Amino acid sequence: MLTEVDAMQFVRDLVRRQSAIVLDQGKEYLIEARLGPIARERGFESIACLVSSMHGKPFGELHGKVVEAMTTNETSFFRDVHPFEALRHVVLPGILAKRAAIRRLTIWCGAASSGQEPYTIAMLLREHFPELKDWKVKIIATDLSAAVLLRAKEGRYRQLEINRGLPAHYLIRYFERQGAEWQIKSEIRELIEFRELNLIEAWPLIPEVAIVFLRNVLIYFDVETKRQILAGVRGVLAPDGVLFLGGAETTMNIDAEFERIEAAKSSCYRMRGKTGRT
Repeated sequence: MLTEVDAMQFVRDLVRRQSAIVLDQGKEYLIEARLGPIARERGFESIACLVSSMHGKPFGELHGKVVEAMTTNETSFFRDVHPFEALRHVVLPGILAKRAAIRRLTIWCGAASSGQEPYTIAMLLREHFPELKDWKVKIIATDLSAAVLLRAKEGRYRQLEINRGLPAHYLIRYFERQGAEWQIKSEIRELIEFRELNLIEAWPLIPEVAIVFLRNVLIYFDVETKRQILAGVRGVLAPDGVLFLGGAETTMNIDAEFERIEAAKSSCYRMRGKTGRT
């Protein structure tokens, strides 16, 4: 059986190989927290026993479950607030004005997790931009984890998740009580297309998008992987499109094709020298 130290290193190597996410030394507590429930569920006495059962074997179902557990990120409705205020007051009015003739809007959430971010955007569109009811609107929501996407599609959340950031009037207007949980109404769920996507692998066909949310994702990757992902974003972002990153993330010294712009109390990024379309 692997020692605890070797088991932790095996998990780091597995996660980096499959997702390019770097689990630095000192993150043992996170591995313990994420994999402990899986070990107990599978009847293993410890994480070292769980990992030893995978060691030396081809990538299988259990390997995938471990990777998914380690790459599922924390999220909440209206997380950090200011980016969504910037989206509402600055970014969307400008983008919609330029697209008034074609009446089409596509937004991509590149790390959708359990769905709070794309649902937040969908509710914001419905709440503040009623004119979009006559537009072709699509929110593409992708994530590495098939399990977490399945939950996101259902749009069902516990009260604790609802309490984290969701304004009361949004709950009243866009959710329905389902036993001990709340489910987002179908009119909001229908705006979102969920897809499985590993950002470090070849991307399936993604249409040109006006807005990309890739928040709190790049911080987990090394510089070369960040460059690879940002280059991919440039390939799908409209010339006048806007990229949102997390508060601790930047394109500076990584991708010179992006420039930072101030928007309300937040900031976002656009491609340099692009005047956009009319």
